[in-house]
Order: sequence, then structure tokens, then C-alpha cells
Amino acid sequence: MTVLRIILGDQCRRDVAALRDLDPARDRVLSMEVAEEADQVRHHRQKISFLFSVMRHFNAALRARGVQAEHVALDDPDNTGSFTGEVLRAVRRHRPERIVVTFPGEWRVLEMIRGWEEAAGIPVEIREDDRFLCTRAEFARWAKGRQQLRMEFFYREMRRRHAILMEPDGTPTGGAWNFDPENRRSLPRGLEPPAPSSFPPDATTKAVLDLVARKFPDRFGGLESFNWPVTAKDAARALESFLEQKLPQFGDYQDAMAVGQPVLFHSLLSVPLNAGLLDPLEICQAAEAEYRAGRAPLNAVEGFIRQILGWREYVRGVYWLRMPHYATTNALEAERPLPDFYWTADTPMRCVSETVAQTRDHAHAHHIQRLMVTGNFALLAGIAPEAINEWYLAVYADAYEWVQLPNTHGMAVFADGGMLGSKPYAASGAYINRMSDYCRHCAYDVKAQTGDDACPFNFLYWDFIARHAKRLSGNARMSLPLRNMEKMDATKLQQMRRQAKHYLDEITPTPKNAYK
Repeated sequence: MTVLRIILGDQCRRDVAALRDLDPARDRVLSMEVAEEADQVRHHRQKISFLFSVMRHFNAALRARGVQAEHVALDDPDNTGSFTGEVLRAVRRHRPERIVVTFPGEWRVLEMIRGWEEAAGIPVEIREDDRFLCTRAEFARWAKGRQQLRMEFFYREMRRRHAILMEPDGTPTGGAWNFDPENRRSLPRGLEPPAPSSFPPDATTKAVLDLVARKFPDRFGGLESFNWPVTAKDAARALESFLEQKLPQFGDYQDAMAVGQPVLFHSLLSVPLNAGLLDPLEICQAAEAEYRAGRAPLNAVEGFIRQILGWREYVRGVYWLRMPHYATTNALEAERPLPDFYWTADTPMRCVSETVAQTRDHAHAHHIQRLMVTGNFALLAGIAPEAINEWYLAVYADAYEWVQLPNTHGMAVFADGGMLGSKPYAASGAYINRMSDYCRHCAYDVKAQTGDDACPFNFLYWDFIARHAKRLSGNARMSLPLRNMEKMDATKLQQMRRQAKHYLDEITPTPKNAYK
């Protein structure tokens, strides 16, 4: 009997769970481009194009192997516009005995899938997504009984479990678990990072880009710079290029930011990895091999592996452990709407305008730009978690809710009250000045705390500390700024707070935001 096997856009891998016992002669494989998902938030046009192209290439590869694979294009006149509608249409076409699907990356989609059995009148099997290195059940066991879920301790457990950067006697390679203090150098003047790998769009991708340009003419994001690997083969080439050209200096400069440098020494591998085109364990093992061969230093290799083996697995675990309640928390009672410049890049703050413009043009910004520029601003300004979460989910090509929500909600804006991060990652302009050259090109004075030319991050920072002093008083990691505020001249503090209020009132978005 026929089995209908569903492949979602971020599951295009031959060994994905839904295809494991595939019978090419009998079974049907279905992938689909649906308006409901493209419009669930107003996704960046490169993100939509990437996923559509990945699915089309994967479908073609399956058919070349003799698999009876179907792909529903967005502009198919019979397209119902939803996952459920297309699944039910396929059930009517093929009359399968059951449906098999891999566990999705969003709570919302999981709830949708759970409704298919009743809607279709046949069994639906949801298989664990074993492309991750820690199952949901394993993470829940690790988290059970812990008052705080600190990534560092989870990361150590993952290192031991998968024997990554470990010595035969059970100690971490290099004598330490974490070399993050060695990974905080700003980019020296004159250092030119290697260009990223090039993946010019082929005919399939060009057709997708034309479709997206036609169907989403006013959506955020340029298409001209599209350069993502859309097949497993190209993703493997991107990994090889990163290991050879960028990994050796990745560690030193992974937190650096610079005007006109959207990539620096970053891998851009989160995009194909989160879409299923790369295997996370193979990436970690390949990076470790570079260290063992003497081609990359330990601080670079450990820092890169920590992002994948530690942080990526950790935030997924937190997501599935705490959803759906997690998305509704708002520990700092932030309620301000998202400023228009998150969409337009029209702000004198060079760090913000540079990051937003880069995001618009490339659907990419690295972790420090997300955390300490756009995230930090949202934290200090008191942007509503729902608004900033929607923005991050929409604008980045690697954003899926399982990875985006904990990073934004917990790490960037502290909306979970400290379940994920040990403190709010609030910073004044001094941090941005230390890690970038943005301030040298800015209309504001990064050293000024008040006045017309004062950097907004400065007066917003102290307003944030004062606004939440009582709430943060029990946090040991916030004791220093709280003490510094107590020592500050009261008149100066009040002046900064008045300027913060005036500034925030001035940037309140117009009622009809073009992208909302």
C-alpha cells in the first residue's frame, strides 16, 4: 500500500526520518510551496527563495533516483495555499494507507500536523527528527531538577557524549572547555577577510527568484545578492571553503563588526545547516580535524564547535521543553512597538543602519550584530517581545522558530526572565565601539551620554538600568552597573532618563508601517 511522505522545506535531506524506509515503487513524496507559510510572517524574499529552491532541487534529485516525488509550486493554479490543504489534496489523489512526516521545527506546525489524522481519515506518523545531536527527550532528562539551564554545562555533556575535542583521559582538549575570552578581538585596519564561496543561481533558482520577485514585490529584502548553496553538494563545498580559508581566524574575530563587511570570517553555514543540507556532527568532526592537523588554532575550532554542538542544540532543547508558554513570557513588561528603522535602516545610528541594511541586502547578520546591536537596542528601548521576535523570524535566512525564539526571547531581550541567559545582555555604546569601527563613521558621539550628539545607546542603557533596578537587584551579574548607577550624580541620571524618553517617543513608528 502507498505511504504519503511529507517533506517540509527545512527537511530536504535523503536520510531524513520520513524517507528512511521509503519504497520508491509505491510511496509518494510530497513537498510544497504554500502562501500560508510565506505569509505567516513577512519573510525576507531571499529566505523564501532559498527554501523554494532547496525543495525544487531536492525533488528533482529524488525523481532522478526513481522516487515518485511531487512538488507543488506556489503558482500552481490548483495550489490550496496551505500545508493541510495540499496534504489532503495528495491524499485524495493517491489514497495512501498512512502519512509519514518528520517532526517539524515549529510548535505551530506540529499542532497543524496533529490535525491531519482526523482531517485525512488515515494514520499520521510523526517521526523524531534525528538530524539533531540531542533528542527532545534527552534534553528534558538533562534539564530535569535543574534550577537553571546553563548552556555551558549542557555543552560539556555534549562534548563528552560525542567525543568532540576530548582527550583519552576524559579531559577537554587544551585543558579548558571554553576559549571564549580569546575570541573577542576587533578587526584590525587593513585586514581583508576572504570572500565567501560563490554559488551563482542556476536555472531552477533563477526561476524561483523570478517567481518571488513577481509574487512578493513589496516584501522586505533584496534578491540581487542571492548566493546561497541550495543543494547538499554545494553546502559541502561551502563547508570545505570555510574550513580552509576562514576557520583559522574565525576565533579571533568572531565578535568583530566592521562597516562594509557583512561576512568577515563567519561561515554562513547556519543557512544550509538549518535547512538540513549539512549534518551537524560531520561539521564538528571536520572542524576538529583541522585542529588535529595543525591547520586551525584551538580557540577558533572550539568557538565554532560550541555554536553548533552547544548553543544550537541547547536552544532547540529549551524551545521544545518550554513551548508554547515560552513565547508568551514578558519578564521586563516591554510594550513599545518596533521602530520603523528596523525595516528601513533609516537612522543616524551607524551600527543599527549598517546591520539592518546588511540584513535587507543579504538576509544575514552574525550573532554579535543580532545580539549586541539590534537585540541590545530592542532590550534597552523596551520593544515588545512579540514584535522583535516576529522581526527576527522574518528577516534572516537561517531563522526557524526553534532557533530564533530562544535566541531572541531569552538571550537578546531577556523576556523569559533569565531562564536561558544569566543576565540581560545590556550594553552602552562603549561595547559597540570596542568591537567595531561603526562609531568612527557615526553621526553620534559614542563618548557622550547627554546632549544632541550623544549616542542613544548610552542614555538608553542607563535608563534601562534605572527602570529595572529593583527587578535586577537580585542578579549578581548586574551588581556592578547597579552600584555604578547609585554612585552617579542624580541630576545627570535624570537628564539621561528624560533624553531617553524623548528619544523613544520620537522614534515611535507611524500607524501604517509599510512592512506590517
